[in-house]
Amino acid sequence: MTEYISDLSKLDKVFEEYENLPENLISVLQKSQEIYGFLPRDVIYHVAEKLGVTPAKVMGVATFYSQFRLEPMGKYLVMACGGTACHVNGSEKITAAISEYLGIKSGMTTPDGLFTFEKVACLGCCSLAPVIMINGEAYGNLTQEKAVAILENLRKKEAEK
Repeated sequence: MTEYISDLSKLDKVFEEYENLPENLISVLQKSQEIYGFLPRDVIYHVAEKLGVTPAKVMGVATFYSQFRLEPMGKYLVMACGGTACHVNGSEKITAAISEYLGIKSGMTTPDGLFTFEKVACLGCCSLAPVIMINGEAYGNLTQEKAVAILENLRKKEAEK
């Protein structure tokens, strides 16, 4: 977990909206993540203090639920489907090609902060299998080469900016 110094005053409205009660922990974490994009360490400690629980309790909740992130996400969230239709159509090869091209495993972000890669159970786009989704846009009927080309194009687009 990376160390960050956050502007904790951004949480004032969250604590005004929710009583400083431990039973509001998940809601407070959701709102905190909306503000910062993830849950920095200092936010975890601040939430714990305000709600009167231990930082370990907050971390336990933050790590239990997959909706919470402890590290910043990349500009592009690349989700590779592992559902049945995708699996049968070769999603494992697509996932391996993406992982190799980006140089990261599922759940990680590239060092340049451009891509976050996640393998997911199902994207609900079975007719496009195998499919990936990048920032909400589905790319289907993929091969390893097509998947890597999509990422290369995004990287080139960013380099041109």
